[in-house]
Amino acid sequence: MRARLVALGSSSHQPRLTSHFGGTSLGRSFNDDLRTAYLGRGEEPQRMSQSLRPYLQCVRSSLTAALSLSNFASQVSERHNVPEIEAASSPEVLLNPLTVSRNDNEKVLIEPSINSVRISIKIKQADEIEHILVHKFTRFLTQRAEAFFILRRKPIKGYDISFLITNYHTEEMLKHKLVDFIIQFMEEVDKEISEMKLFLNARARFVAESFLTPFD
Repeated sequence: MRARLVALGSSSHQPRLTSHFGGTSLGRSFNDDLRTAYLGRGEEPQRMSQSLRPYLQCVRSSLTAALSLSNFASQVSERHNVPEIEAASSPEVLLNPLTVSRNDNEKVLIEPSINSVRISIKIKQADEIEHILVHKFTRFLTQRAEAFFILRRKPIKGYDISFLITNYHTEEMLKHKLVDFIIQFMEEVDKEISEMKLFLNARARFVAESFLTPFD
């Protein structure tokens, strides 16, 4: 997807991921968005579609509130600082999870804690073909999770992809740019899946016509 999905590495090591699902490219990097979070520069997010606007605005405001993170040492292990939303060792520092749902097939789960936030996204899947494409697409990304700073290798059950943002990320990067990135990802992933599906259908039609031509 053109939403720049490449790693958040240093400027000297910037892997570029290219996907050919449906003939589209993932070349313009996750770095362009997430390095912008570091530097505070870059283009403004593109205007979202009117149908998505209320849903994404709700996610944006919820994320902005949830990303008020602070450094917090573990209450269980001395001299350790771990994401409390993952460790779940101190219930008193976990906040109430929030689900923002557009419909049964499209929703976001935001799980905040004192020093980390886990964001899980369920991508719209209208039919079996889209289900397969979403699975392949998210698998392509999560297999390279070590190259991303905020991408979780395994999504939460019931969701397609998860991100983990800690207080270290918000200290090093601009919070509003992190929110912009999540919103842009949600906005453009549907476009990418639709393009993959169109390309797949066109290729299937061409193959079928080529196969049946000798029988005419």
